Amino acid sequence: MQYRTMPNSGEKLSVLGFGCMRLPAPGGRKVTIFSSIDNERAAKQVRYAIDNGVNYLDTAYPYHAGVSESFLGEYVLKDGYRERVNIATKLPCMLINNKDSMAEIFNKQLQNLQVEYIDYYLLHSLTGDSWDKMVSLGIIDFMDKIRKQGKVRHMGFSFHDSKEEFIRIIDAYDWEFAQVQCNILDEHAQAGIEGIRYAHGKGLGIIVMEPLRGGALAGKIPGEAQKIYDGAQVKRSPADWALRWVWNYPEITVVLSGMNDEDNIKENIRAASDATPNSLTDNELAIIDNFRKAYLKSMQVGCTGCAYCMPCPAGINIPSSFLNLNNYHMSSKLEPRMMHMLNSCIKTKDGRPHWTNTCLNCGQCEKKCPQGIEIRKAFKLVRKDLEGPITKAVANIGRIFMNRRKSR
Repeated sequence: MQYRTMPNSGEKLSVLGFGCMRLPAPGGRKVTIFSSIDNERAAKQVRYAIDNGVNYLDTAYPYHAGVSESFLGEYVLKDGYRERVNIATKLPCMLINNKDSMAEIFNKQLQNLQVEYIDYYLLHSLTGDSWDKMVSLGIIDFMDKIRKQGKVRHMGFSFHDSKEEFIRIIDAYDWEFAQVQCNILDEHAQAGIEGIRYAHGKGLGIIVMEPLRGGALAGKIPGEAQKIYDGAQVKRSPADWALRWVWNYPEITVVLSGMNDEDNIKENIRAASDATPNSLTDNELAIIDNFRKAYLKSMQVGCTGCAYCMPCPAGINIPSSFLNLNNYHMSSKLEPRMMHMLNSCIKTKDGRPHWTNTCLNCGQCEKKCPQGIEIRKAFKLVRKDLEGPITKAVANIGRIFMNRRKSR
C-alpha cells in the first residue's frame, strides 16, 4: 500500500480509502445507499482492507439508511482497529435547520461510531446555496468549537457544484481538506481538476469520490470503448485503468472506492501498491482519452447510482431506470429491457407498476441530485427506449402472475 502526505498536517494516508456507502447487502441483494448491511461479510471486507494497509474509512450519517456509522462502530472499530484507521464522516447539511441540530447530530455520530473524536469531519455535499445556508445558521462557530474541543482533528467538506462555487467555499474558511468527484469522465466537471489544483495550492488535502463513477467505469463497458482497452499492450481491468488515472494526479491524496466484493477489494489494493503520481505514459494517457471519447458516445444519462434522489414520491426507481437506459445503449438490448420491467412493474415493493410516466413532476429528485441531472427530461429517454406498449403489456402480465402466486 502506498501512502500520500496531507499537505497541512504531514499525516500519511493510504492512497486507497474504503468508502462505506455501498457495503454488501444481506443475501446478495442489490446494494444502494438505503440497503441494509450484511454485517459479518462487510466487517470481514473492511478489516481485510485495514490489514492490508488501508487507513482511511469514509462514511456518512445517511449511508445505508442511517446504519453505516453504527455498523463501523459495532463491527469494525473494535479489537484495536480504531487505532489503526482514520474515520471520516459527514454532517448532513440537508437535515440542519438550526445550530442546536448541528450539535445533536454530531453527538449522535460519535455515539454511532463509538468514538471520542472523528479524524476527518466534512460538511456533506455542499453547493454554493447550502454553504450560504449553513453560514447563516452559524456553522463556522460550530466547526471552530468542535476543533478546539479536540472532537474533530481535521475539518473539510464534500462538494457537488460548479468550479466557481468550489473556489468561493475554499476561500471562505480554514479548511484542511476537500472531497470532490473525479474520474475519467469527469475531469472537468463540478470542481474539476482546476478546482483540485487550486485547493491543493492552498495547502488542502484532496479526497476523491466516485473514481469509478458508481461502478460504471468498472462494470459493463460499451463495446467500442472496451475495444480500446483490449487493444492496449498493457493489460488491465477497466477498474484498474480508472483508478490509476486518478492516482496519476500528484495533487490527490486519497481515492475512495465503495467496495463490496472480495475480489475487487484485492484488485484495488494491488493497484494501490504501485500506482504512483505521473506514472502513466503518454501512450497510456492517449488510450484513456480515446476510451473516454468512445464511452461518452454511448452514455445517455450521467447517473452514478448514488440514490440521493430517492425515495421518489411516485415510487419510481430512478437509479435503476437510468442504469438500464445506459446499459441498453452500451451493451445488449434485451437484458436492460427485462431488468427495467422487473424493477418498474413486476417486482415492486407494493406490487403496483411504477413507470416513469407516473412521475408527479414535483422536482424533488432534481433538487437532491449531486450530478445536476435533469431527471424529468431524462425520463423521456427511458420511456422512448424501455417503456413501449409491448414492453408494458408483457410486464403487466408478469406482474399479475407474480401477485397471484404471492396470494396463494
